[in-house]
Amino acid sequence: MAVTLNPNLLLVVPLAPLAGAAVAGLLGTKFFGNVVGRKTATAATILGVLVAFIISAMTLNDVLNGATFNDTIYNWMTVAGMKMEVGFQIDSLSAMMMCVVTFVSLMVHIYTIGYMAEDEGYNRFFSYISLFTFSMLMLVMSNNFLQLFFGWEAVGLVSYLLIGFWYTRPTAIFANMKAFLVNRVGDFGFILGIGLLLAYAGSMNYQEVFAKREALAALTLPGTDWMLLTVACICLFIGAMGKSAQFPLHVWLPDSMEGPTPISALIHAATMVTAGIFMVSRMSPLFELSDTALSFIIVIGSITALFMGFLGIIQNDIKRVVAYSTLSQLGYMTVALGCSAYSVAVFHLMTHAFFKALLFLGAGSVIIGMHHDQDIRNMGGLRKYMPITWITSLLGSLALIGTPFFSGFYSKDSIIEAVAETHIAGAGFAHFAVLAGVFVTAFYSFRMYFLVFHGKERFGQAHAHDDHHHAPAAAAHDDHGHDDHGHDDHDDHAHHGLAPGQKPHESPFVVWFPLVALAIPSVIIGALAIGPMLFGDFFKGVIFVGENHHAMEELAHEFHGPVAMAIHSLTSLPLWLAIAGVAASYYCYMINPRVPAWFYEKFKALHTLLDNKYYMDKFNETVFAGGARLLGNGLWNVGDKTLIDGLLVNGSAKLVGWFSTLTRLAQTGYIYHYAFVMILGILGFLVYFLPFWHA
Repeated sequence: MAVTLNPNLLLVVPLAPLAGAAVAGLLGTKFFGNVVGRKTATAATILGVLVAFIISAMTLNDVLNGATFNDTIYNWMTVAGMKMEVGFQIDSLSAMMMCVVTFVSLMVHIYTIGYMAEDEGYNRFFSYISLFTFSMLMLVMSNNFLQLFFGWEAVGLVSYLLIGFWYTRPTAIFANMKAFLVNRVGDFGFILGIGLLLAYAGSMNYQEVFAKREALAALTLPGTDWMLLTVACICLFIGAMGKSAQFPLHVWLPDSMEGPTPISALIHAATMVTAGIFMVSRMSPLFELSDTALSFIIVIGSITALFMGFLGIIQNDIKRVVAYSTLSQLGYMTVALGCSAYSVAVFHLMTHAFFKALLFLGAGSVIIGMHHDQDIRNMGGLRKYMPITWITSLLGSLALIGTPFFSGFYSKDSIIEAVAETHIAGAGFAHFAVLAGVFVTAFYSFRMYFLVFHGKERFGQAHAHDDHHHAPAAAAHDDHGHDDHGHDDHDDHAHHGLAPGQKPHESPFVVWFPLVALAIPSVIIGALAIGPMLFGDFFKGVIFVGENHHAMEELAHEFHGPVAMAIHSLTSLPLWLAIAGVAASYYCYMINPRVPAWFYEKFKALHTLLDNKYYMDKFNETVFAGGARLLGNGLWNVGDKTLIDGLLVNGSAKLVGWFSTLTRLAQTGYIYHYAFVMILGILGFLVYFLPFWHA
């Protein structure tokens, strides 16, 4: 049994994807002369991530056998006793995250071979996704706040590059700028929280800060009666709200569908958006000492879980439906954090990573088969044309809605039960939100499934839906003539999708193989992992739960194995809500399509509210962007033009000019004028000093 892990081997985990990114990005792009071709760039990046995954799996196995690692790898600098260093903390939480990140990333890399095959930026894309993997690994492996913040900002930077990958599309540039700015808002809170902990704990090392948590809990923020730890934890969570897209900082995530589909799977399934969930779980010793912070978390999570799910019901873009389901599921994870059920949140993070990556990649496979048409109203009947995509997407959808024995069932039901056993402020609303969210999730998930894979074939026809619903920001064909692969299409009115007579086709092996590989854990990982992760010693000594928070204890009392849990669910409300959601979607979209039309006519105001995403974007544009423009114009007109240019610069020049005009009057050029002035000067001199002479 290993006592400690090999630091050199651990160092290979993040550096291998970084090396692959360097090969593809430096040697495989025009800027450096295309030294290597596509095959070399592909091999370097996939090999790097494969090596990282293999070592991560070996590390997880060693951790399960009792091995740990928590040490400094590199000392960067020491300033006034404050150490800035690169270090790794490898335990069950980080080892599990390493495996999830590298496995999903590996599948996305393989999938990208087929999906981006015709794109000119092929090597650049591989470079970005490998760099993203490096950034996320640095984040989850860190043992200090400095490295955590480095990884935190690095994933934000690379996501900016990926969302705006097709940088000739104005919508992509708008989307990546929006993601970047919204995340800066959250990151401002995040760095404030880190700064508070550094100021009062005197260290950025996790364990050193945790060791002083009781002393920190006794302090108040200077000038207030607020608990210092509460303020610090809320600031940290504001960072998580940005990165994990929680209300109201969620607005960037749906627009990020502008990027190619593989990055939707990578960013929105296993990596960037789960960074906030991971961070709060890692900081559990601090959050457990502040019920106020936990209450804030549970309310924000429940709002996100329910109200973002409603938006998924009216989406017609296949990727956006999955994106809103991601928002909703992140809300579920956040609710679990607020219940002090950190292990349940991380468990759902893991199960969700597999089936959500599967659903995104499945959506990409459908987009390929449909010749880049993303409108689900133009699909239908794809089941017989794309059997592998169909069955894997069905498995992913069943996992998402919490079908018994599927992975999502065990994690999602555990969250609902944990909320029911929690008595913290806001738990009542949270319980309603997560229960209602079950029906909503089942409804919009199977609405998409039925419209895509069943029913009448609606492709190969003149598009009947080219209205404002068919052209969201992430539509397959934007106003500037680019399809979902970023290809230039100089005819803005070119037909996208299948032409009359064309039929969909199953995607190539490199596309459907990752679907199959992700479908397997989407089905079985929940039943295999629930026992050790939630009720065993998997997170012992890693995640801390206070004595006054009993949700996990109650769950342990009620758990009698994965099979018994699945059987017991047959009489539980969540399962019947999920069945009702599936049945309602089947009736509305397969049997009686007049029902949705009736709802649209009767509840136009509600539909308009949802279609405008609760007017959050317009609010931000009016209040924040408009306010910034107003403030900027005011500062420019008053501060710059009037005060600086007008008063200081031009005003001083005018003053000098006025004074010069006066002095020019005395410069006549006549000697007798100058002699007269000299005589007056001497006379004044004598008068002034005459009293001194008498003295």
